[in-house]
Amino acid sequence: MRAGALRGLRPPGGSVCEARRAGPTGPTERRHGNEGRTAPARGASGSDNTGRDARDCAMAREAVGRPAEETFSLWKREQARLKARVVDRDTEAWQRDPAFSGLQRVGGVDVSFVKGDSVSACASLVVLSYPELEVVYEDCRMVSLTAPYVSGFLAFREVPFLVDAVRRLREKEPCLMPQVLLVDGNGVLHHRGFGVACHLGVLTDLPCVGVAKKLLQVDGLENNAQHKEKIQLLQARGDSFPLMGGSGTILGMALKSHDHSTKPLYVSVGHKMSLEAAMRLTLGCCRFRIPEPVRQADIRSRDYIRRTLGVPGPPAPGRERNQKAQRPKACRKEGSEEPAGEGRPPEAHSAGPRTHQKAPDPVAQEQ
Repeated sequence: MRAGALRGLRPPGGSVCEARRAGPTGPTERRHGNEGRTAPARGASGSDNTGRDARDCAMAREAVGRPAEETFSLWKREQARLKARVVDRDTEAWQRDPAFSGLQRVGGVDVSFVKGDSVSACASLVVLSYPELEVVYEDCRMVSLTAPYVSGFLAFREVPFLVDAVRRLREKEPCLMPQVLLVDGNGVLHHRGFGVACHLGVLTDLPCVGVAKKLLQVDGLENNAQHKEKIQLLQARGDSFPLMGGSGTILGMALKSHDHSTKPLYVSVGHKMSLEAAMRLTLGCCRFRIPEPVRQADIRSRDYIRRTLGVPGPPAPGRERNQKAQRPKACRKEGSEEPAGEGRPPEAHSAGPRTHQKAPDPVAQEQ
């Protein structure tokens, strides 16, 4: 399968609302004490799911302090309940258009951690214009992760803070709400078919796509010699092959997102979007190996940690790999459903939440 390149195609007519050209919306709020409390998000349709979503978001905290077996049992039941709400088909007109006409805003989320600290982290949400891929909004906040990390249950540790970020955007800058979210992690390509991209999509009622950097070995999928041979056959940007599990189900696709990348991305359905559309969108958002919404969320969350913890001066754009990092450090995402991915250079000085007129120029190297 060859996925088409979408960058450079503009949706006809219309423009992103004027708020995207506004200055900073105000200083970032530092949350203390009640960081663990997550407010519910309204659905994209405007319906108020306050009671249900409040219960969903509270699950991560309710499990804290319980015996391990009870925690796992609770999380499994909750995953099964929410999984029933996943929609794995296209739900918006722009998703069925070859050029994504009507798509104007794409969001990306990330959680970055302080090196040596398993509790302190920065949750970030960025919104980029499409197809220009310029940052028009960002929100970065330090949070305290109280739920333990357990493989296969990453969402219970991180998603409540990302739901918070979406809620803040919906309340403060509704005209900048993303029409789709790209998530650094898996969707239905997961031990129980309900990864972090599914979890976030269901709770926010937004289309979501899971974009992982490493293969999650589930349902018979293995990063073995046969899998590596298939990767070698990916020659050009857009080349891909299906990830078919032992059950016969196609769980996702391996995608070569950049001509100079030797490692594919692993794309899977999160919510309210087909795998075919998810593939096309992921490719259309890639200036480098990593989709720009996810890449920018990571860059800005790491930079926010450096500035918040008092490290003087962020590194110059594109210089991170040539400079020795100062302590305390922001480290790449902690254990997720997939192993840690390749590092990416920090880029722009950031604060959140804020709107932007133009994003920094991208780093001219493969990501």
